[in-house]
Amino acid sequence: MTAGADPAPEAPVIRVHGPATPEEVAALVAVLVAAGGGAEGPEPRATSTWASRRTLLRGRHDPGPAAWRSTYRR
Repeated sequence: MTAGADPAPEAPVIRVHGPATPEEVAALVAVLVAAGGGAEGPEPRATSTWASRRTLLRGRHDPGPAAWRSTYRR
Protein backbone atom coordinates (compact mmCIF):
# COMPACT_ATOMS: atom_id res chain seq x y z
CA MET A 1 0.00 0.00 0.00
CA THR A 2 1.34 3.38 -0.97
CA ALA A 3 0.96 6.57 1.01
CA GLY A 4 -1.16 8.34 -1.65
CA ALA A 5 -3.54 5.48 -2.48
CA ASP A 6 -6.98 5.30 -0.89
CA PRO A 7 -7.97 1.91 0.47
CA ALA A 8 -10.83 0.23 -1.37
CA PRO A 9 -14.14 0.58 0.48
CA GLU A 10 -15.29 -2.63 2.03
CA ALA A 11 -18.78 -4.04 1.50
CA PRO A 12 -21.01 -3.55 4.54
CA VAL A 13 -21.69 -6.63 6.64
CA ILE A 14 -24.99 -7.16 8.43
CA ARG A 15 -25.23 -9.77 11.13
CA VAL A 16 -28.55 -10.74 12.67
CA HIS A 17 -28.21 -12.41 16.04
CA GLY A 18 -30.99 -14.69 17.18
CA PRO A 19 -33.88 -16.21 15.31
CA ALA A 20 -35.27 -13.92 12.63
CA THR A 21 -37.92 -14.63 10.07
CA PRO A 22 -37.27 -13.81 6.41
CA GLU A 23 -39.86 -11.01 6.71
CA GLU A 24 -37.95 -9.41 9.60
CA VAL A 25 -34.67 -9.60 7.70
CA ALA A 26 -36.34 -8.09 4.62
CA ALA A 27 -37.77 -5.26 6.72
CA LEU A 28 -34.34 -4.59 8.25
CA VAL A 29 -32.67 -4.52 4.84
CA ALA A 30 -35.37 -2.19 3.46
CA VAL A 31 -34.87 0.26 6.32
CA LEU A 32 -31.09 0.22 5.96
CA VAL A 33 -31.28 0.74 2.19
CA ALA A 34 -33.69 3.66 2.60
CA ALA A 35 -31.56 5.28 5.30
CA GLY A 36 -28.30 4.66 3.48
CA GLY A 37 -28.66 7.56 1.09
CA GLY A 38 -27.30 6.93 -2.33
CA ALA A 39 -26.15 9.14 -5.09
CA GLU A 40 -28.13 12.34 -5.21
CA GLY A 41 -30.04 13.22 -8.33
CA PRO A 42 -29.02 16.04 -10.63
CA GLU A 43 -29.62 19.58 -9.47
CA PRO A 44 -32.68 21.23 -11.00
CA ARG A 45 -31.88 23.54 -13.87
CA ALA A 46 -32.77 27.19 -13.55
CA THR A 47 -35.52 28.31 -15.91
CA SER A 48 -34.64 31.29 -18.02
CA THR A 49 -36.81 34.35 -17.66
CA TRP A 50 -37.58 34.21 -21.36
CA ALA A 51 -39.28 30.80 -20.99
CA SER A 52 -40.81 31.55 -17.60
CA ARG A 53 -44.55 31.02 -17.39
CA ARG A 54 -44.75 33.67 -14.72
CA THR A 55 -45.20 36.29 -17.44
CA LEU A 56 -48.52 34.66 -18.36
CA LEU A 57 -49.96 35.36 -14.92
CA ARG A 58 -51.93 38.50 -14.25
CA GLY A 59 -50.25 41.33 -12.47
CA ARG A 60 -51.40 43.13 -9.38
CA HIS A 61 -55.07 44.08 -9.28
CA ASP A 62 -55.93 47.36 -7.57
CA PRO A 63 -59.69 47.57 -7.02
CA GLY A 64 -61.24 50.80 -5.90
CA PRO A 65 -62.88 53.99 -7.09
CA ALA A 66 -59.66 55.37 -8.65
CA ALA A 67 -58.30 52.06 -9.93
CA TRP A 68 -58.21 53.32 -13.51
CA ARG A 69 -55.46 55.79 -12.52
CA SER A 70 -53.05 53.02 -11.57
CA THR A 71 -53.46 51.32 -14.94
CA TYR A 72 -50.62 53.24 -16.61
CA ARG A 73 -48.38 53.86 -13.57
CA ARG A 74 -46.37 50.66 -13.87
